[in-house]
Amino acid sequence: MDEWYLDPIFIITVVLALFVLLLFIRVLALGSKLKKLRKQYLAVMGDTGITNIEEVVVDLKIQLDEQREMIDRMQGELKSVQTTLPQMKTKLGIHRYNAFSDGGSDLSFSIAIVNEEKDGAVFSGLHSRESTYVYAKPVEKGESPYPLTPEERKAMQEAK
Repeated sequence: MDEWYLDPIFIITVVLALFVLLLFIRVLALGSKLKKLRKQYLAVMGDTGITNIEEVVVDLKIQLDEQREMIDRMQGELKSVQTTLPQMKTKLGIHRYNAFSDGGSDLSFSIAIVNEEKDGAVFSGLHSRESTYVYAKPVEKGESPYPLTPEERKAMQEAK
């Protein structure tokens, strides 16, 4: 009777061939990962001319620390600007009018220069044929310790 008999050398050869095939597949997978890793390494290193990644990391940390110091300094300056800006007299209102009906045109004026809280001053110039008089009145919260004329109040309204 012919029995199907497997030769032990044949079995060992097949097993070793399968093992070599698996090792070959593993080498291909590792090669692919190595290629990807090398591409990432080149992306990190760039054109620095440095071959040691520790030097690159240290250099990046130094640059990051410098950036943080600059940001902190700029935030301090921004806070300073934010606190002084509302106090600045940036609102301006001008109202021209004829103070005396006997002649001339709208040569008299009232100018209000105030900040957001309506603190500042109102300047008025009254022009007549013979002379011009200029007056200044301090203003706090939109009011003055001196009486404001209707023209000065109009200049204050225009200073919004």
